[in-house]
Amino acid sequence: MIGIFGIILIFAMVFGGYMLAGGKLAIILKALPFEMMMIGGAAVGTFLISNDMGGIKHTMKDVGKVFKGPKWMPDDYRDLLCLLFALIRIARANPVEVEQHIEDPENSSVFGAYPKILADKEAVNLICDTMRSASMNYDDPHQVEEVLEKRIEANHHHAMHGSHALQTLADGLPALGIVAAVLGVIKTMGSIDQPPEVLGKMIGGALVGTFLGIFLAYCLAAPFAGKVKAVVEEDSHFYQLIREVLVANLHNHAAAICIEVGRQNTPSHIRPGFSELEEALKSVKDAA
Repeated sequence: MIGIFGIILIFAMVFGGYMLAGGKLAIILKALPFEMMMIGGAAVGTFLISNDMGGIKHTMKDVGKVFKGPKWMPDDYRDLLCLLFALIRIARANPVEVEQHIEDPENSSVFGAYPKILADKEAVNLICDTMRSASMNYDDPHQVEEVLEKRIEANHHHAMHGSHALQTLADGLPALGIVAAVLGVIKTMGSIDQPPEVLGKMIGGALVGTFLGIFLAYCLAAPFAGKVKAVVEEDSHFYQLIREVLVANLHNHAAAICIEVGRQNTPSHIRPGFSELEEALKSVKDAA
C-alpha cells in the first residue's frame, strides 16, 4: 500500500508542481505516446537482450515485492524457531525417528504444523540437508557452517537478480531519453523554416524525451530496484537463522540454547520476544 501511495505522490508533486508553475500539459500529452514508444520500447528491448527467460520471469515476479514487502513476518521467525526446536529434540531423543521427517517433509507432522515454511522449498531443503549431514556423522561444525554460508550466499545472489536487472534498466533510461530527444531535435531541424511558435512546440516535444527518460529512471525504476533489494535482504535473515540454529546444534548445545542463539542473531525488528518464544516452545513440548 505504501508503494502505491509513493507512486501517486510522485506524479502529484511532479506534474502538480509543473501545472501550478504555469506549465501546460498539452505539449507533454501530445509528445508522450511517441516518446514513450521510443524510450519504453528501447528499454524493453534492452531488458530482453540482457536477460534470459528465467531472469525475465524472476524480475517480473520481483516487481510485486515493491507492493507486498517481505515474505517473512515476525510470527514466521517464531514458527521457524519452534520447528527447529521440535526437530532438534527429536534428533537428540531418537536419531532414527527424525529421519522420517527430514526424508519426507511433505508428510511430516512436524513440518505440517507450519504450512508457510513447508511451502518454501529452499528453507525446507536447507533444514533437511543439514540435519541429514549431521545424521551421517558429517558433524564438523565449522565445515558445515562454511557449506551453509556458501549455499545461502549463492541463493542470495540469485535472489538479487531482479534488483540488479531493474537497476541496470534505471541506469540506461536517461540515455534512452537523450536518444529520443536528439531524434526530436533532428525532426525540428528539418522544419527550421517554420515560424517560432511551431518550432517552440517541436523543441518542447523533443525535451519531453529527456524528461521522460530521467523521470522513469529516478522516480520509478531505481526506487523499484532499491525496494526489491531491501526486501530480498530482509528475507535473507530467515535463512541465516536456520544456519545459526543448526550450527549451534552441531556444537552439541542444549536445544533451548540453540534456539536462543538463533533468536539473538535475528534483527531486533523481527526478533521474537523471549517470553513470547518461551510460550510457543512450551506448546511444542506439550504437543510432543
